[in-house]
Amino acid sequence: MIVFYDPIQESHSPTQPHVFGGELLPPAETADRAKRLLGALERHGHRVVTPDDIDESLLLEVHSQRYLEFLETAHERWRAETGSPREGEAVPYIRPIPGTPWKAPPSVLAQMGWFSNDVDPILEGTWPAVMGGARCASSAAEASLSMGVAYALTRPPGHHAARETYGGYCFINNGAVAASRLRQQMQRVAILDIDTHHGNGTQSIFWERSDVLTISIHGDTTEHFPFFLGHEDERGAGEGLGYNRNHPLPTGSGWSAYRRALEASFDLIESFGAEALVVALGVDTHEAHGVLSLRGDDYSMIGSAIRSLGLPTTIVQEGGYEPDTLEEAVPAVLQGFTGD
Repeated sequence: MIVFYDPIQESHSPTQPHVFGGELLPPAETADRAKRLLGALERHGHRVVTPDDIDESLLLEVHSQRYLEFLETAHERWRAETGSPREGEAVPYIRPIPGTPWKAPPSVLAQMGWFSNDVDPILEGTWPAVMGGARCASSAAEASLSMGVAYALTRPPGHHAARETYGGYCFINNGAVAASRLRQQMQRVAILDIDTHHGNGTQSIFWERSDVLTISIHGDTTEHFPFFLGHEDERGAGEGLGYNRNHPLPTGSGWSAYRRALEASFDLIESFGAEALVVALGVDTHEAHGVLSLRGDDYSMIGSAIRSLGLPTTIVQEGGYEPDTLEEAVPAVLQGFTGD
């Protein structure tokens, strides 16, 4: 399978510990993760290519102009405002109180809290990295239309990024970028998110649209990140009513429950009349991550099942962090899809 990867994505690689689940932990989403996965894909014989430039109008289909401008300039402005060094990591620490008549702040320190919903740092290399990921997603989408399938090795991941919000390691919503590229040639596109965490950013971007069906299979968000969203009764609004579906699974669910959720998702995709598919691939569904309990051959069966839909398919990398499981599970999904 053709793999799109841009080495510039390695320029975003946090080193400072952060608080996650009440513990101070080293960052899980680093450049090393991409290098490990890239090596595994090359060992499995996949062809790695550099993506083409992206039509920036695709980004404006997904994110607002002011949000993109913020991401591009935030680190430089933060350094100027604080006197921090070039290698410093800009982390949000203050957010507006919901429901209050707050005004848009000029200070980048405040804007980081305004545009974020988590504790993710912005580095000097964050903007080049996320643009590299967006290029991979766009190029993979274009390639899938002629080749049937293509894979975008994107990192940082994207599905927690909303129109004007970053969080969950995500800054640009790569799956949404891929869907927007496909929509330039297709009337109806489906996004199937199979990361263990709900694709809250993707859901919010397409919440009121009927041309993109969004489906997420994930661990129960009453217990797991990103909380707040991801419940079965969230179906979209306005023109988008009925075009968002969630399949939250109980903690510890294995292949049997997951297969049923996949089959239900396939029924929705077929009844929607999707002409192309984006798969937001997270392999943190592996039992080693402690939310769901997939393992081994389950991943090749996922790839094979998705292939049965017979749609042009863009596979966009999302989560998966544990050593070995990442390198084993992603190639297994791709192998299942190609039938090799």
